Amino acid sequence: MHYIKAKGILSPKNGMNLYRGCSHGCIYCDSRSKCYHIEHDFEDIEVKENAIELLEKALKHKRKKCMIGTGSMTDPYIPLESELGNVRKALELADRYGFGFTLITKSNLVLKDIDLLKKINEKTKCVIQITLTTYDEDLCRKLEPNVSTTKERFEVLKKLRDAGIPTVVWLCPILPFINDTKENISKLLDYCIEAKVYGILCFGIGLTLREGNREYFYKQLDRLFPGMKEKYIETYGNEYVINSPNNNELMKFFHKTCEPNDIIHDNSKIFQYLSSFDEKQSNKQLGLFPYL
Repeated sequence: MHYIKAKGILSPKNGMNLYRGCSHGCIYCDSRSKCYHIEHDFEDIEVKENAIELLEKALKHKRKKCMIGTGSMTDPYIPLESELGNVRKALELADRYGFGFTLITKSNLVLKDIDLLKKINEKTKCVIQITLTTYDEDLCRKLEPNVSTTKERFEVLKKLRDAGIPTVVWLCPILPFINDTKENISKLLDYCIEAKVYGILCFGIGLTLREGNREYFYKQLDRLFPGMKEKYIETYGNEYVINSPNNNELMKFFHKTCEPNDIIHDNSKIFQYLSSFDEKQSNKQLGLFPYL
């Protein structure tokens, strides 16, 4: 862990990363790509020491309320969050100033902040996004070794459901020749159906590889799945988009399963939902009578 002083915190689309780097160890992580210019060791977490100060200043000066997002580059609930509590502080600010919130995580640590998630969702909207890649728990421990397993994430989804907090699942990446099977997709979708998720984001059955994350991914394939790297190189060369040979079949199955279960499966509609700010009617009415 090391500290830096950041110049800003919110992107033009109101996203932020409180940390840079990650300790989850997911073998396919795109954030290792060189295009993101992370100059330090990826596991050496960079902490923006003035992030909360910058966020409060930004929220105070915003003319319009909006959704605030985090987790696109680094899972906000890395183990370090238990010590520093920056996500909780950010949630407290969102609640205090009346902003919506959404975040992406693989960790059950999100449940420690469920009180704040509920408070925000009562006033506006709070959406928790959870990544699911494989139903097989043993395979999950290989692919995503230092974070909650898929079954533990499923338990998180159910607890959020019971708390009335909407959820979105990222069904990706799915690794060709490893977990790109109908059985895997079917069982993950069963989890989503039972947890009553709002929507599932799926960009195809496969993953993306580019300079930085490709080398790390291949190194892990050599360690965990001997001979698999050569199969990838032979099949895909240096392609960026690595689609499974089963992509068309599995995507048809994905859409066909979501539709009758009232799960939104149009990526554009889900992103619109995640970015749209909602103010609950009761909160609007309170604003009309501030002295009651």
